[in-house]
Amino acid sequence: SFGFQYRITDGDVYTSFRQTEEDYRRDNETLIPYGKPFPWASVSAYGVYGAAPLNFNAYVQIIFRSAKEVTNFDYIQQEQPLYGLTVYKANNGIDPETGEPWKSDVNAKDILLKKDQVGNIKTYIDCQFTQHINFCSHMFYNDDWHIQVRMSYSRTYLPRWQEMEGRVIRILDSWRVTREGKLLGRQIGKA
Repeated sequence: SFGFQYRITDGDVYTSFRQTEEDYRRDNETLIPYGKPFPWASVSAYGVYGAAPLNFNAYVQIIFRSAKEVTNFDYIQQEQPLYGLTVYKANNGIDPETGEPWKSDVNAKDILLKKDQVGNIKTYIDCQFTQHINFCSHMFYNDDWHIQVRMSYSRTYLPRWQEMEGRVIRILDSWRVTREGKLLGRQIGKA
């Protein structure tokens, strides 16, 4: 496994000794302290070995079952998809203690899913909305490479989830090498 920082707004990759290093530092100093959306995603790629399924079907069932058993939350599918994703909200988006929409509970994340043509969950996103934390944790599988990719980013960028998946795969593809270590194409993220 390995990770990198990816700029959502233009698809660039953080690389030391380039403008992106300065951009990342500036964004950290000028956006985060003021609660503005941070335009960088933290990305990790993991190889999947053996007979492990390349889907989140069992994982989602565990999440829903645990929510019910530990916190007494039922995740309810919402009627309207959001950005092409199926949406599940804890207790239909209502805090049972107050009767109001959730405002602050780390356990009451919105869960968003995308299935393939045969019903396997290939993208799993959960988004928090606790006080000033407004970020998404996003996981997806790439069947061609047998990898799982994990990203975290500001919820502001959720509408771009498909674009992000495509760009991350293109970035990874640009880093492919021959057995001898020779780069196969032009590497994204280099000057």
